[in-house]
Amino acid sequence: MLDCKVIGAEVVDGTGAPRRRADVGIRDGRVVALGDLDEDAARTIDAGGLVVAPGFVDIHTHYDAQAFWDPALTPSPLHGVTTVVGGNCGFTIAPLEPSQADYLMRMLARVEGMPLESLEAGVPWDWRSFGDYLDRLDGTLAVNAGFLVGHSAIRRAVMGAAGTGQEATPEQLDAMTTLLSESLAAGGLGFSSSQAATHNDGDGNPVPSRSAGRGELVALARVVREHPGTTLEFIPAVGGFAPEHVELMADMSLAANRPLNWNVLAVNSARPDGHHALLGASDAAAARGARVLALTVPDVMRIHLTFKAGFLLDALPGWGPTMALPPAEKMRALADPDERQRLKDAAASPEAGVIGGLARWERLTVVETFDAGNDGLTGRRIGDIAGERGQAPFDALLDIVLADELRTVLMPPAAGDDDESWRLRVETWRDPRAVVGASDAGAHLDMLSTFNYCTAMLHEAVVKRGLLPLEEAVHLLTDVQARLYGIRERGRVAEGWHADLVVFDEHRIGPAPVHTRYDLPAGAGRLYSEAEGIEHVLVNGTEIVTAGELTGERPGTLLRSGRDTETVEVPGAA
Repeated sequence: MLDCKVIGAEVVDGTGAPRRRADVGIRDGRVVALGDLDEDAARTIDAGGLVVAPGFVDIHTHYDAQAFWDPALTPSPLHGVTTVVGGNCGFTIAPLEPSQADYLMRMLARVEGMPLESLEAGVPWDWRSFGDYLDRLDGTLAVNAGFLVGHSAIRRAVMGAAGTGQEATPEQLDAMTTLLSESLAAGGLGFSSSQAATHNDGDGNPVPSRSAGRGELVALARVVREHPGTTLEFIPAVGGFAPEHVELMADMSLAANRPLNWNVLAVNSARPDGHHALLGASDAAAARGARVLALTVPDVMRIHLTFKAGFLLDALPGWGPTMALPPAEKMRALADPDERQRLKDAAASPEAGVIGGLARWERLTVVETFDAGNDGLTGRRIGDIAGERGQAPFDALLDIVLADELRTVLMPPAAGDDDESWRLRVETWRDPRAVVGASDAGAHLDMLSTFNYCTAMLHEAVVKRGLLPLEEAVHLLTDVQARLYGIRERGRVAEGWHADLVVFDEHRIGPAPVHTRYDLPAGAGRLYSEAEGIEHVLVNGTEIVTAGELTGERPGTLLRSGRDTETVEVPGAA
């Protein structure tokens, strides 16, 4: 007798092959039969008129902390995601030197937009090793989850405060390589790091990984080579690569004998050649036998900004220390005319570079307000409000923000929602030098809604625009990611493989409207959206979502390197 049977569906198996009508039989967490099934089952799901596909695989999340207070890792499973990878960008909460817990909390609050009060109230912070951390999560989650080992956590564990701003001594580097090796042996899926100028800690200083030189990064990448089923994730820069960035990524890939994926490639028609230039890093790496891929977000990047979090704003020249202040002190600074002028001038300086585009204050749209005095401003541009008030746009903006006690949600103009941008986007998804992802789910909780990228991609590119067939889109959301990370027997609907499945209406699938939901520890809020058209989600054969609602089941596997992943090597590594 089967544990579960999904009948009457169109099976899109994740390989890109044409769909076929078949029932899916499940026993002991695996698909055991595909076809016309007569065998009885304890649970039968009638999927007539629906599609059955592999659960979506999201390789770029920041659920490391949220896993403790939200074992379903929402809202990802509501959008059909059954497997996630956390620990990206070098930002993990293990390994942990107890004296560094406060630093890591404040760093995550600043660089990843996680409410500090939620990190304090919702995470126990009582482990030391990476293995201890994984053991705490094992058996508790609704979805499958694996975690990379973060460079910044390793640096602070070994070097303490010196890990921020100082080069490592040979002895410290030896200690870091040992700690990374122990973490990978315990099941870490690989090594992640960042040198992005936008990544600053709770004090407004560069995160620890930004103080690492080329030798340190390559030495840590070399440790990865020694552990099966591991990989590399890296952020070399924001907005463009210098030749040394391209060379470094190839060096890391060759040292590790693993693919390296970098974050993030945005595509839009305003810069039609920009993404081609960045994809050239893959060609340069391939010429040396390395493998470097771009992680590309498959939707329009709609950014939400708040002065409370200060993320991105703190990348403007001279803004870091002010954005790092506690809320009360920050409000006093923003109310000071001299500080306002200093910030305004710094944001408009040539040193701002690409990030200086944020400083076109008049173009910001007010998304959400909180003070009664700001009623009626939602949906309006700062430039129009300033004109009515007879103020400069920057002053009008800060007056609104101060009235809301820094919580005002603001949105810069979203680029790339035109037909040509979508055509270029699909072209990039199909490029072997790129992989779809970059949800950042679990992070930037008041800034990004890319956690819904799977349903957004299917709705926009397949249902609405007809730019690619469903079979190909599913392949790009499942099998590609699983094979890149070597995740064993997931990412396809196939006999003998794990029964991670999503059952959906291909005509209705899409994200529901984004809204703020106050369900985090200590009452903090986050951007959130449910999905349309997702009827059932199964993980290891157990239903975790039915008709858009969580079932409360927790059948997820804690993915450990070597056991749950296989090694993906690169051609030129000796």
